[in-house]
Amino acid sequence: MGVEGCTKCIKYLLFFFNFIFWLTGGVILGVALWLRHDPQISTLLGLEYDGNHAPSTFYISVHILIAVGAVMMVVGFLGCYGAIQESQCLLGTFFACLVILFACEVAAGIWGYMNRDTVTQEMKNFYDSAYDSAMKTTVNTQEKNNAASVVLKAFHETLSCCGKGTGTNIGTKFTDSLGLTNICPSGASTSCHQRINDLFHDKIYLIGIAALVVAVIMIFEMIFSMVLCCGIRNSPVY
Repeated sequence: MGVEGCTKCIKYLLFFFNFIFWLTGGVILGVALWLRHDPQISTLLGLEYDGNHAPSTFYISVHILIAVGAVMMVVGFLGCYGAIQESQCLLGTFFACLVILFACEVAAGIWGYMNRDTVTQEMKNFYDSAYDSAMKTTVNTQEKNNAASVVLKAFHETLSCCGKGTGTNIGTKFTDSLGLTNICPSGASTSCHQRINDLFHDKIYLIGIAALVVAVIMIFEMIFSMVLCCGIRNSPVY
């Protein structure tokens, strides 16, 4: 004999939320894999010159998101099956997994908030270092294809930008026109600092929104799973 009345309604609500949770896990996993293999990000984070590598802090958040998405799909399936089978053991395991996952997400959220500007700043510093090195080497030695210049051209062509700001944008285009450098793509009028901000801030906010949605769903699921467990324990079959 299964649960009845209000508890039965909770059972189907839990199944519904778990199904949404499972789908959300799949979406998050897909978004995380897209972020991991985004052409612009992959190109920029794969750059290096003179032993200096592009900062990989952004990938830490993405890898956490991949792990969360995969675990969510497993936990969501466990919750759906436990709700349909009205199994206290499965629901208890599901609740424990939710608590652990929620705690990890809160910790990741705090880390992400504290480091929300770190990703863009590290990338700007890497760009500035490459820019200064490329301009100094090129102007002084006329070596237009040095390692820093190659990195700089990759930035400019990938983001369709040029220079740190308006001043360096105009200055670099001037040296290009004189033949001293060959760095800025034609038609690039936006600074690379602005492009880096636009690229990574949008992606970081996307990660934050996904984490918030998952947290809300998990809270509802924890409540429903506890209520259903109590209903199963108090049902006549027990």
